[in-house]
Amino acid sequence: MMRIVMANNYYYLRGGAERVLFEEKQLLQKNDHHVIVFSQAHLSNEHSEYANYFAPFVDWRSSGLVNKIPTAINIIYNCRSRRAFLRLVEDAKPEIVHAHNIYGGLTTSILDASEKKGVPVIITLHDYKLICPAYLMLNRGNICEDCKGRKFIYCLINRCHKENLAASLVYCVESYFNKWLRKYDRIRYLICPSLFSLRKHADSGMPEEKLVHIRNFVNITDYKPNYQKGDYVLFVGRLSKEKGVLTLLEAVKRLRIPIRIVGDGPLKDKYEAYIKDKGMAHVIFDGYRSGVELRSLFQNSAFLVFPSECYENAPMTILEAFAYGKPVIGSRIGGIPEMIEPNKTGLLFTPGDADELYQCINALWTKSSLVLDMGRAARRKVEEEFSPDAHYEKLMETYRNAMG
Repeated sequence: MMRIVMANNYYYLRGGAERVLFEEKQLLQKNDHHVIVFSQAHLSNEHSEYANYFAPFVDWRSSGLVNKIPTAINIIYNCRSRRAFLRLVEDAKPEIVHAHNIYGGLTTSILDASEKKGVPVIITLHDYKLICPAYLMLNRGNICEDCKGRKFIYCLINRCHKENLAASLVYCVESYFNKWLRKYDRIRYLICPSLFSLRKHADSGMPEEKLVHIRNFVNITDYKPNYQKGDYVLFVGRLSKEKGVLTLLEAVKRLRIPIRIVGDGPLKDKYEAYIKDKGMAHVIFDGYRSGVELRSLFQNSAFLVFPSECYENAPMTILEAFAYGKPVIGSRIGGIPEMIEPNKTGLLFTPGDADELYQCINALWTKSSLVLDMGRAARRKVEEEFSPDAHYEKLMETYRNAMG
């Protein structure tokens, strides 16, 4: 049995990184390991017996003008987080620390605390923060590699983070701070959920001997498949430019196929205005859904469309669709092509190409038997290649190597 601390900015189901955190925690506990989560003290957090160790929550958005500078400093390097984490490590005496998303909240200060106590650290790279200050390798919603080679000044020049000069400055300084002080040198291994992510980090100068490819997984017993072709095409995701929602809407405006769009985001009003202007009554916005409602939406769909136009890493939404026995039409970008086998578990199209996406949707919608066959193949793929057992085996190997 190992004593493991998992560190993440949030301890509630906020996004894909937190989903992986919770499922890994459950997987490790199932295998008799003692797992302690360290996070920020956020009101939405799940209950934790270690909550009294949590670091104060850092919130840039709610800070007044007077507090902006101290908040910016905490985003770059959080001394309060370091002290809190040091106290936890001293009391809990973990054998290893597994970090997830710690940037801008817990910060690399916890790496210093781990090093002080001689505890090895690994980190899962859910995004591209180590090579892109703004996380996503995007500039105003478009692919950007200006910072390649860790030339972070372009984040400031381009105002990459929310097109905001002050925020981009903070993230630029944070990245140079961690680079110049070699904070990430303290990490033994960097886990990449996709080979695409691994290659991008290697190309940008991260040590290849530290990069490890471990796929995400799903607890297959939690998903009851429905292989029959459902009544609509499903999209699940954030309603923002890089997710390709407008490309999807342009693709389906000539079709009279029911489309269900699940999620929320900054461009929701714009997209709703678009379908109203085009008279697209067959497109329904369901808003944010979770739990039983989301499960039902997956199970009763025909297939999922994942039209992202950014460097996706290894989207959990695709794995969930597969687990429910649903094929996926995805864009040929980032780690998506590693997950979808064309004409077997789904189809691939060129990112941003509405005509090609239209052809894919139309072709799959009109072939019910193909939807069923692809759905069965998708379920098998998840069972065989994205299983908890395979993930656990590789994770434990990485832990042992880090400790050794």
